[in-house]
Parts: sequence; C-alpha cells; structure tokens
Amino acid sequence: MPNANEDKSSALSQAESLAVSELLRVAPVADDLGRRFQDAGFRLALVGGSVRDALLGRLGNDLDFTTDARPEDVLKIVRPWAEAVWEVGIAFGTVGCQKDGYQIEVTTYRSEAYDRTSRKPEVSYGDSIEQDLVRRDFTVNAMALALPEQVFIDPHGGREDLARRVLRTPGTPEESFSDDPLRMMRAARFAAQLDFDVAPEVVAAMTDMAGRIEIVSAERVRDELNKLILSARPRKGLTLLVDTGLAGHVLPELPALRLERDEHHRHKDVYDHTLIVLEQAIDLEEDGPDLTLRLSALLHDIGKPRTRRFEEDGRVSFHHHEVVGAKMTKKRMTALKYPNEMVSNVSRLVELHLRFHGYGTGEWTDSAVRRYVRDAGPLLDRLHKLTRSDCTTRNKKKAAALSRAYDGLEERIAQLQEQEELDSIRPDLDGNQIMATLGVGPGPVIGQAYKFLLELRLENGPMEHDAAVAALKEWWAGQG
Repeated sequence: MPNANEDKSSALSQAESLAVSELLRVAPVADDLGRRFQDAGFRLALVGGSVRDALLGRLGNDLDFTTDARPEDVLKIVRPWAEAVWEVGIAFGTVGCQKDGYQIEVTTYRSEAYDRTSRKPEVSYGDSIEQDLVRRDFTVNAMALALPEQVFIDPHGGREDLARRVLRTPGTPEESFSDDPLRMMRAARFAAQLDFDVAPEVVAAMTDMAGRIEIVSAERVRDELNKLILSARPRKGLTLLVDTGLAGHVLPELPALRLERDEHHRHKDVYDHTLIVLEQAIDLEEDGPDLTLRLSALLHDIGKPRTRRFEEDGRVSFHHHEVVGAKMTKKRMTALKYPNEMVSNVSRLVELHLRFHGYGTGEWTDSAVRRYVRDAGPLLDRLHKLTRSDCTTRNKKKAAALSRAYDGLEERIAQLQEQEELDSIRPDLDGNQIMATLGVGPGPVIGQAYKFLLELRLENGPMEHDAAVAALKEWWAGQG
C-alpha cells in the first residue's frame, strides 16, 4: 500500500502533467514568445496565477509572464509580434499585449513594498526569478514555468501546498502583509475562489495586522471585495474577513450583524441569516454571477443593528430597518468608490426588500401590483430573486406559504403586464395634452397634473382619453 508521501508525489506529478498539457494548448503563443525572448538574450517564464491554474486544470486566456528584460526591452520584443500593445502598467514594470485571443502581461522581475503611510507601492526591479517569486503573495502563486524549456521553478513548495489546498506565504506572513496589506484580503478571496484553507500562521498574522489594511486605497479594497463576493464560495471568504477583524475595517456593517442575544429576547441570527440569503440568491442566478444581486443580499439587513428594539411582550422589532439600511448601503458603497449606478441600484433593492411582506398573505390589488412594478423599475427581476432568497425559515409550511404567495404575485404581474404594459407605466395624457386640456403653458402646474394622472393610472389602470381629460379637468377645478 502506498504511503502518504508516495500519494502526494503521485498527485504532484499528475498535476505537473496536467499543467504541461494545458500549456501545450497555448503553446503556439507561449512557446513562440519564450523563443523570442530567448533570441533577444532574455529569460521568460509563465508565472503566478497562470501556473497555479494550469496545475488545477483551469488555465484561461489570461497569461502572466515574468522576465529579466526591462520594460523598454519588452516593448521592443512584443510590438512587432502582438496584435495590440498597451502600457498602462509600465510604471510598475508591466507591459500588456494581445495575441491570438490571449490577454498577456509581461512583468519585469521586481520587488515592491509599502512604507507605513503610502497607499502606493514603491517598485524596484530584481535580477533573478527567485527574487521575484519570494515577493509574491502565496506559495501557490510563487511557481513559474521557464520557457521555452518548460522547466518548473518552485522554490517555496507551491505544488505541495496546491495538492494540500492550503494558502501559505513564501516568507513569513508578517513580512508579506507588511509589503502589501491587500494580500490579507487576497487570502480571503482565494479561499473563496479556490475553496482552499488558510494556514493557521497566516490567519494569525491577518488578525494581528488587520488594521494595516487602512493604508490601502478604497478602489483596491473594493476590487478585491468584488472578486471575493463574485466567487463560487463567498461565505468562506467573508467569514474569514469577519473572524480576523478585517471586515471591521473594510465592511464594518457585516460583523455588526452579529447581534448579542439573550434568553428573554430571541430573534433570528442576523449574521448567519445574511450569509444564507447570499447563498440562496446565488442559487437563483441565471446568467452568471450578478454583483448587484449579491451585494444587495449581503447588505439587505445592515439596518437591523441600529433599529433593534426590545418590545414589552418579549419580541424584538427592527422597524424601518430597510430604510435605514438603504442609507447605510449608499454611504458604505460610496466610501468604497462603487460606481454611482451600482450604489443607486443596490440601495434601492435594500430599501424595497420588505415591500412584498407589506401585503400580508397575498391580497394584492391591481393598484398594489402596479406600484410594486413601478417602484422596482428595471430592478424587478433582481427584487424577485432577493425577496425569495430572504426566506430562511426552517418552518417548511411557512416557507411553502411564502413561496406560493410570491408565485401568485409574479403571476399577477405577468397578467397585468399583458394588459397594461407595466414596464412603462405613465399617465394617459402626456405633457402637451395636459397643457392643451388646461389651456396653460409650461410650468410647475404641469408637473403637478402629471403626478395626479400617474397616481390615477396606478390606482385604476389605463383610462380612455376622454375619461382622462374629464378627470384632469375635475382635478384642475379643485385647484382653484
């Protein structure tokens, strides 16, 4: 019977074979580029995430290379060869290009470190690939494949850690996180993306150094958070952020959901409920990961800590937590530099996530359906998913009743949409018709009349032209 070390060696050799076969799939590009650098007197290697993903059998069209050539030499080599070249990252030693459908980045050997106050790394070039690999975030990203020779370079045991599915740092985690504090968030992101465990010493360093994340720009933090949330298992990464204290610096509203509970005032565990809602929302996605939906699920209850009240009968209430939560969502997402449209959409979904429950057990009037659709606007499909995801009760009868009620609402919406074009609800008279009917020119009164007709449309549905004119004249007469 083979021992554990033989099993491990077998797994690594199989992984190496898989990586080579993956590389051969892109050999026309990788080998060609490697030979061009070799002919120019330089070394080139596939590196980092590209090697990791090749070993995992998931190499994509983004290829990362490292070289001893300086950026100006890289440009001389790739410009005659590539279909397109860009120099956006050249200040950090990176030249980008496109070839045969592959997005390629070639980075000069380098080392970088933050000082105690700067948000930007200081970059200096290195002279060896070993020096370059030791400055990388994790051992599984500190492997290289020299080209065109196809020789593995793994000075820090990355292949073994990959087989064990564990995240360690090439040097000490304290040195790594001091060089770039964002690596602490990357640990959580890779745990979520790859379903890897984080080594205990790495978790300990993240916990001790969590406050160091404050020097990293909001944009970089946001981008890492997005990658984590869009991963296959965001709960794993989010839990690590909370447990290490990092979330307290980048998304403090999440650990705040861990509300203290006592035997006299019982309520659902809001933190655990939130993570379940996120997972259930992911299960409802139809066209791939939806960042707006996932953020809405993650933030939908963040207003609860501020609105919690202990009632005399022993119940706990969270009145208007959706309104408070929408404001908190806007503030946090703005601080993280999210685009205005996404801030608006996520905040709106948080504000609307309880709207369905305001209609009891499903006694929806046509007017209520119209207003629901009007208020959700283009977010209606996401609101459907968020509302369904928000049911985490273990009471099967209650869950089934809520599901049936929402099925009924969606059926009502579909019926009215066929009759009334709910997606574009507007008054039965436009601005010009309003002015002609009232005999007035442009001014505030036209807006008031439009609002009146819109409310009438929402309440009663479509009206014939003459009926709308008559209603408008009656309203106008009442205005004095």
